[in-house]
Amino acid sequence: MTRKDRLRWVLLAGLWILSLGGWLLHLRIHPLAEDGANWIPFLSGLLSLVIVPWLFLRPATVAYGYVLNGMLVILGTITMANDSLESFRGTLTANALLFRTLFPNILILWGKFFLGQALFELASLKSPDEPVRGGRFWRYPNYGWWAAHLAGFSAVFALGRILWP
Repeated sequence: MTRKDRLRWVLLAGLWILSLGGWLLHLRIHPLAEDGANWIPFLSGLLSLVIVPWLFLRPATVAYGYVLNGMLVILGTITMANDSLESFRGTLTANALLFRTLFPNILILWGKFFLGQALFELASLKSPDEPVRGGRFWRYPNYGWWAAHLAGFSAVFALGRILWP
C-alpha cells in the first residue's frame, strides 16, 4: 500500500464516520414515525453512508462521489438553515447564532464537503509537486461552481417556501 492509498483510506474513514454520526443524530432528532419529512434526512444519510464512499472507492466514479457528496452537503445546509430560521426566537446575536441555531451542525456538515474535496483532489494527483488546478473560478470543480449551486438551490428553496407555504 502506498502512502497515497493510505491517505485515501484515512480520508474515506473520516468521511464515513462523519456521515454515520450525522445519520445517527438525525435518527434521534427526526424519528421516521413522527413526520414524513423526516425521510429526507434519513435517505440523505443513507446515501452519505453507502453510496458516496462506494463512489469514492473507484477512480472512474470519484467525480460522481464528489458531486453527490457536495450536493448532499448543500441540501443539508439549506434545510438546517431553514429549520433554524423557522424555530429561532429572540434577538439574533453572535452568541445566539453559535449556540441556539444549527450553525455548528452546518459547520460539521461542511467538514464532510472538504473531506470529499480532498478525496477528489487526491484521486487526480499525479505527483506531490503538481500545481493546484487552475481554470475559471465558476467552472467545475472550483469553489465558485459550488457557491453558484448553493445560491441557486437556496433561491429555489426560498421561492418554494414563499409561493407554497
